[in-house]
Amino acid sequence: MVPKLKLASGQTSPEAFQAALDALDVIGRWEWNAATDRARVDGFVALLFDVDPDEAEQGVLLSLFIDSIHPDDRERVFAQIRRCRADGGTYLAEYRVISADGQTRWVLDRGRFSIDHLGRSVGGAGILVDITQMRMSEDAFSEVETHSMERPLDRAAEHAIAAQQAIVELQDAELKARADTLLMALGRRLAQQEVRERRRRMN
Repeated sequence: MVPKLKLASGQTSPEAFQAALDALDVIGRWEWNAATDRARVDGFVALLFDVDPDEAEQGVLLSLFIDSIHPDDRERVFAQIRRCRADGGTYLAEYRVISADGQTRWVLDRGRFSIDHLGRSVGGAGILVDITQMRMSEDAFSEVETHSMERPLDRAAEHAIAAQQAIVELQDAELKARADTLLMALGRRLAQQEVRERRRRMN
């Protein structure tokens, strides 16, 4: 359950937001349906993008999430989303968002977009990691490296995202819960891997 963060003044307290993040995981999930152009996300992602968590669970227009991307990163990220949406395949991006507390936070976004046999976009799904603390400890900006999927953990995440998309189509609640659990576990490992790699590059 995501804590309600709005104060009487209508503002969100940074302390309340941080408490909400601490109560959740540093990994979030997202799913996008091409037919409706709506994205469904968990509470963690909703808070990062300053979208109402209750509405986000039901699905909101993708443009609401795009609007919360930092202005300096927005066009680059949206161009990448459009490209991956049209061609299908893996999506990997690192960018800043303006979160529910008005703060700028860094996220690492990994997903997969699918197209049908006619080349039309079907949808996408993925995981998102808050890497703000990691980025704040770095001296200089470095673009995310697009990995070649040679590492077993990257391949596992790619397959788990694809499996989750297929399971959503099955509408099997038990399998969906198991797929979500696996995806979250892989997301945690990916976050740990990212921390190790960044520390190694800084040394």
